[in-house]
Amino acid sequence: MTRTVQRAPSLVVAMGVSGTGKSSVGTLVAERLGLDFVEGDDYHPESNIAKMREGIALTDEDRRPWLQILADLAGRRLDAGRSLVLTCSALKRGYRDTLRSGVPGGAAFFLHLHADHDVLSARMAQRTKHFMPTSLLDSQLQTLEPLQDDELGAVVDVEPPIEEVADAAVAALGVQGVG
Repeated sequence: MTRTVQRAPSLVVAMGVSGTGKSSVGTLVAERLGLDFVEGDDYHPESNIAKMREGIALTDEDRRPWLQILADLAGRRLDAGRSLVLTCSALKRGYRDTLRSGVPGGAAFFLHLHADHDVLSARMAQRTKHFMPTSLLDSQLQTLEPLQDDELGAVVDVEPPIEEVADAAVAALGVQGVG
């Protein structure tokens, strides 16, 4: 289900499995809406990155402190009057609930970036500077819990060119971009 809002929510989360283009789409959406951009992967502890590099899927216990750091960071930014686009896989409802916990009233919009397995696998295989190996894609897809009807958000197909994906993401938010 897609629900839209009249103005950009204070927190927009570009979510999805690896290879969906969370960073690229998130950056463009932030630019178009005049919001801050935060790369969630930058806040992973080194132990999480090391596990992923080795092809070991993260557990809920691995993710919990990272998600809380992101929720706290979002809360501090929002308290300072700074709305933002945050990238985070946010694969499970519980992870999204943790992120929402940092937002006044829990008002976060989740842009669930999505593509078919083969598209994602091909994209991941082409990357040279990312710690997430293609071997973890299946694990992420198995972990992924779709947005539920009571979660503010939309699914956005990431197969088209990046500019079209960003347009679709902004349109899903139901707001006008700046400039």
